[in-house]
Amino acid sequence: MRIVFITFLLLLAGLITWSQSLRVAIAGVSHGHAGFILGRPDKGDIQIAGIYEPDVAVAKLRAKQYHLPENIFYTNLAEMLDAVKPAAVLAFGSIKAHREVVEAAAPRHIHIMVEKPLATTVADAVYMDSLAHRYGVYLLTDYETSWYPSVAKTFQLIEDSSFAGKIRKVTINDGHQGPKEIGCGPEFLAWLTDPVLNGGGALMDFGCYGANQMTYLVKNRLPVSVTAVARHYKPQVYPKVEDDATILVDYGDMQCTIQASWNWTFSRKDMEIYGDKGYLLATDKNTLVQRNNERAPATVRRITATDIRVYEDPFRYLIDVLNGTVKMPPYGLYAPENNVIVVRILEAARESVRTGKTIKF
Repeated sequence: MRIVFITFLLLLAGLITWSQSLRVAIAGVSHGHAGFILGRPDKGDIQIAGIYEPDVAVAKLRAKQYHLPENIFYTNLAEMLDAVKPAAVLAFGSIKAHREVVEAAAPRHIHIMVEKPLATTVADAVYMDSLAHRYGVYLLTDYETSWYPSVAKTFQLIEDSSFAGKIRKVTINDGHQGPKEIGCGPEFLAWLTDPVLNGGGALMDFGCYGANQMTYLVKNRLPVSVTAVARHYKPQVYPKVEDDATILVDYGDMQCTIQASWNWTFSRKDMEIYGDKGYLLATDKNTLVQRNNERAPATVRRITATDIRVYEDPFRYLIDVLNGTVKMPPYGLYAPENNVIVVRILEAARESVRTGKTIKF
């Protein structure tokens, strides 16, 4: 009896977890990142109970690709949620469709994780966050860079040891050669290159990474202003949306330059942080360059999850948030408070591009 009581207390404290798997549903599978969950090795911790996909052709494609039974696919979101009763729903449709997912899931007390960015507009982001609060559910936004050991180590060095000193400049570069150029499927391209369904092109697709990481660095502090320029280098490929954007986010005492593009010569997700004592360059997932001594050369370190605690599996992070093992800080990379600010920065950037003016906060 004593052992049972202690186990119960540990579960309440989040120190150990339930043995059964997390029952999830998937809302939309047109996103190229749907493979993150559909192709995830079976670790015994997640059960896919149902999949909503309104496009029957896309549903059949994913069923064939990932050897899924067709009877778990639904063309009605509410019907699927009521039928399978998941603990959480994972959204892999268009960014505009995230609002629909939250509207359906939150009142049913189902937790939500969406792919980045949270929403296409500030109005949608604020409304989604308010629904999550009203119904007491978690609303997480997943970014690939949240899984990077080099990024986690960079944040630790800045916060725990002030390695770089007072931060003055941050440059964050994200993107690739272009979604069509790297082989994204037509079902993904159909909305990724749509100014309404995606909210824009490269500015939204890759500008969100920099806004998310910078918002973490400043602990949800709002910028003073946002200035942006966008270019249409490949109108014959992307006639509706920009394929390159530069966003300057000014905080008064520091600034962040976000370079988002579908025109890089190679895929990249890297971050440069410059302070008054040194710099940190997270050049890829596992490489960190450090220097804060004029007489010493820069050191290049390989950083892995053994060097810094980081969740390299976003779905494991979701599980641990839900069972209380980890507490998501409001400025955390997945947190709605952070990601509402991300959408505010992106919307300001779009307005700056449209007007040619700096947008004040």
